[in-house]
Amino acid sequence: MSNIKLSKEFIKSTVKLALNEDLYPSGDITSSLINKDNIVTVKLISNQKAIIGGLLFAREAFSLIDNKIKFIVKKKDGTGVKKGSLVALIKGKAKNILIAERVALNFLSHISGIATKTNEFVRLAGKQTKICCTRKTIPNLRVIQKYAVKLGGGTNHRFNLSDEYLIKDNHIASSDLKSIVLRAIKSKKRKKITVEVDTIKQLKSILGLKFNTVLLDNMNLKNLRECVKIVKKLYETEASGNVSLKTVKAIASTGVNRISVGSITHSAPGVDFKLEI
Repeated sequence: MSNIKLSKEFIKSTVKLALNEDLYPSGDITSSLINKDNIVTVKLISNQKAIIGGLLFAREAFSLIDNKIKFIVKKKDGTGVKKGSLVALIKGKAKNILIAERVALNFLSHISGIATKTNEFVRLAGKQTKICCTRKTIPNLRVIQKYAVKLGGGTNHRFNLSDEYLIKDNHIASSDLKSIVLRAIKSKKRKKITVEVDTIKQLKSILGLKFNTVLLDNMNLKNLRECVKIVKKLYETEASGNVSLKTVKAIASTGVNRISVGSITHSAPGVDFKLEI
């Protein structure tokens, strides 16, 4: 499992890139029309029920534009809020607050959206089954998206291709299931090994080999239960494929240890926030 940590430098550099994207080449030509000495207090409000995430990125957006802007947090990352909740107060020059507004809200919206969607899955799956993210992330935003998953109560799967062996269908199609698993075992170098199977027959063909997790892909509930029963305490079990808010509770009821869900990163809708002057 990956341990996602957000350093100050990572947050600063990520936000700086986002601001450069928004301001190149001529800056905010609309906000330049506002009196530069006009001081305001702005409320950051959630327009919906959500799990908050991304406040450090929002704070950094305002700070990089004007380090005299005060960003007073009223809620913390990972906390739940109701519609209409006050998330933060922002005090400073109106012109500079407006310059950073969209970048700040974009980070908040995206990170909170993933955290909120993840939490929906986590609550439905129950305490015995972990909800895991995948590598189905936006390029260059994986750290942020996996951080958001953790805020929502989810578990990070491998961060990249170097973290662990994950032997999937196309690896198997390009080789042979048992032989490729044996090669991973022989050269694993303390790396975790997960093997994907989509039939009970495939599972039985590798029973007893020393790997860590069996990934049960696109199986119906009957087969999932059977596979969980077969492996007992031999391997950790993970289910994937066709997982939705409608199906996750039933999948968890089969006894699998983990359920991987690509949609919590690649399809989570953003949370709606607003700045109110």
